[in-house]
Amino acid sequence: MANIKSSKKSAKKDLKKRAMNKAIKTRIKNLTKKFLEEKDIEKKKTILSKLYSYYDKAVKKNITKKNTAARKKSALTKLINQQPQPQAK
Repeated sequence: MANIKSSKKSAKKDLKKRAMNKAIKTRIKNLTKKFLEEKDIEKKKTILSKLYSYYDKAVKKNITKKNTAARKKSALTKLINQQPQPQAK
């Protein structure tokens, strides 16, 4: 454990920041799983918009890299576009 007061404070801050970062990563992973399991396209689109938001926030806070987030968002969008769209009669 740190001896200097500022080191103790820094260690405490690091623990809080680590917990927040982990929460955001976990939220992204859980939403991605939910997205992949969902069958209804409209529900998938709403989940996708939430995922976009979380990825953008993660990039803004330097939790994930910009290109990684872009690559994952692109892959998820491709999954929606590959599914057959329901035909209106």
